[in-house]
Amino acid sequence: MRKAEHEHDGPQVPPPSAVRATAVVTADGAVTGPGAAARHPGGPAAPGGTGPGPGNTPGTGTGIGPDIGPDMEALERELTVLYRRARASSGEMARQMHPDLEAAAYGLLVRLAESGEERATDLAGYFGVGKATMSRQLRALEELGFVSREPDPADGRAFLVRLTPGGLARFNEVRDARRAGYRSRLSAWDRADIRDLARLLSRLNADTPA
Repeated sequence: MRKAEHEHDGPQVPPPSAVRATAVVTADGAVTGPGAAARHPGGPAAPGGTGPGPGNTPGTGTGIGPDIGPDMEALERELTVLYRRARASSGEMARQMHPDLEAAAYGLLVRLAESGEERATDLAGYFGVGKATMSRQLRALEELGFVSREPDPADGRAFLVRLTPGGLARFNEVRDARRAGYRSRLSAWDRADIRDLARLLSRLNADTPA
């Protein structure tokens, strides 16, 4: 990818060639949201990428050799662009939910849409933020009518957070528009490349500390 193309704003998915490069340099693993990693069962990979880590068959890892420098530089460059555009995309999705919603809150909505309901303390642990930060973000979502909090039947001191019917409906509208954008940008990709992209990003997220 030419350097000039990196200066354009807006989310962009790296081409298949860039994704395949990550298979060489990433460790084996099985995330999403800010500071969080979706873990898969299995132990860590052994040095050189040949151990029994998640998603890795013993003896098949490529490992990182002494000539990896150019590939690592390319990976770093593409990830920098991807992360910057992902932050911008989350901010745009949050504004589509409500003009006053901060970018980090959209990740909360994604998580609640997936889990159905969750304790605030568990949400804080999942995203790697403090309880005070999580409480502030949930309070903002609650004031906008997107989430509700109810006592946890299993623990009267805790509360379960879930999307309200109105919050879920609005979230689905925004998410559907986002997915339509993905389909448009990836329309020329082979389905196998899309699966590879998802698989390799999952491995990278699993190996990224919370």
